[in-house]
Amino acid sequence: MNKFAPLFVILAAILWGIDGIVLRPSLYGLPVALVVFLETTSVSLLLTPFLFKKLKIVKTLQPKDFLAFFGVAAVGGVIGIMAITKALFYVNFVNLSIVVLIQKLQPVFAIVLAALLLREKPSPIFILWATLAIGGAYLMTFGLNIPNYQTGDKTLEAALFALLAAASFGCSTVFSKRALTNVTFEFATYFRFIIASGISFFVALSLGLLPQIPQVSTEQWTVLLTIVVTIGGPAVFLYYFGLKRIKASVATICELAFPLTAIILEYFVRDKLLSSMQWLGVVVLLISILKVSHLQNKIE
Repeated sequence: MNKFAPLFVILAAILWGIDGIVLRPSLYGLPVALVVFLETTSVSLLLTPFLFKKLKIVKTLQPKDFLAFFGVAAVGGVIGIMAITKALFYVNFVNLSIVVLIQKLQPVFAIVLAALLLREKPSPIFILWATLAIGGAYLMTFGLNIPNYQTGDKTLEAALFALLAAASFGCSTVFSKRALTNVTFEFATYFRFIIASGISFFVALSLGLLPQIPQVSTEQWTVLLTIVVTIGGPAVFLYYFGLKRIKASVATICELAFPLTAIILEYFVRDKLLSSMQWLGVVVLLISILKVSHLQNKIE
């Protein structure tokens, strides 16, 4: 099963891409902190009947395990999502160049942190394919064009929040790998959502958003619950199943299937045609992800 582990991370990233393009835009009218709270709490409640008996595992966790889980929930589940959404708000979801460009740095943060915290020493051939993957992601997004930095007077703020998001998601990959050290992927998924739910509750409470819950429309609840049942929990299950069996540095390259899926869906769903250079970027990124996955198999 370890041979196919990278594919589970890729599949999870594909689901996140579908979520971002097809489903989540319907929730943009709601406060981000409220969406995060409702989503994480709904997933937690959904998983509780299945994993309640495994809560005894909590007693076996070490302080470093708790710290890793808290890092995943706080940095990836709350700060990262808040930061990237704030960056998109600054550019009104229109001029995305600076935000998307900086997001391509996420694997860099993950690879460096994995080397420092997890002692994952990347090989020269891995660095080569990882660089090609990031380069392919750039081509896929911009082609040979120079990113448009003219996003108005909030360009600097958008760039800083995008950088914070890239760092947060990169760190979350590494923290997730550490959190999986002493537990099963099923328990890790559940515990991650439980902690994220608690953190997001206090964030929503401090922002005075809880009274807005009754104002969530039936349509928005339908979209939210669709995300919870089809993508929210299941995607993290798949992701943790794969991540437990591969290196964090490999996983972060496989996660580039997220923007790959988003770009392709933009083409089919919203008729945003890609140039020949962008299609070249798609091919380079896809080959690089497969090569990195193959390198993982050789390591195993």
